[in-house]
Amino acid sequence: MSDAFLYPETNKVNAMNKKISEMSLEELWQLFPIFLTEHRDCWKTWYADEESDLKKIIPQAVRIEHIGSTAIGSIWAKPIIDILVEVSTGCDLKNIKDPLLKNGYTCMSHNTDRISLNKGYTEAGFAEKVFHLHLRHTGDNDELYFRDYLMEFPDVAREYEKMKLTLWKKFEHDRDGYTYAKTAFIQKYTNEAKLKYGNRY
Repeated sequence: MSDAFLYPETNKVNAMNKKISEMSLEELWQLFPIFLTEHRDCWKTWYADEESDLKKIIPQAVRIEHIGSTAIGSIWAKPIIDILVEVSTGCDLKNIKDPLLKNGYTCMSHNTDRISLNKGYTEAGFAEKVFHLHLRHTGDNDELYFRDYLMEFPDVAREYEKMKLTLWKKFEHDRDGYTYAKTAFIQKYTNEAKLKYGNRY
């Protein structure tokens, strides 16, 4: 499957020939715009293959889960596989980050409690397979509750899809704005999911 099929009219040549680490936030948003597409069956396989690799890279992982909209089988999504990796509270996340960096991941942000990494972002735009990895300590996993709630309640999933499609073009080159505009909806149904599911995770 070609990049052009995955991201029609979105990949832009890096005219400045800059490395990703040298680009401003605005340049990154231009090179990697928001793009939504219908659900694709291949996402499940991409996740499973990556999960298998991650189990070898991070043997101390307590939980590895497919999260985000690509995990919901019925809605449009950015063709980016979001993966949650939980490790015990005694683990130093930095020590786990280093093996990931050696295996193709790039650190997006980090603090003592959370590290975000990605794979599949290139100076020419998105690669065919793109992954976001959310490295956390055990219990920092609200995304699992939101995922499960949308899977159980397809009407809420469709409402979420409709909102995202509305926001897509408005925030095509503003990833932070796109994320912020979804926050209230996500928080509402995450809270409902926690009340419904209790201490599932």
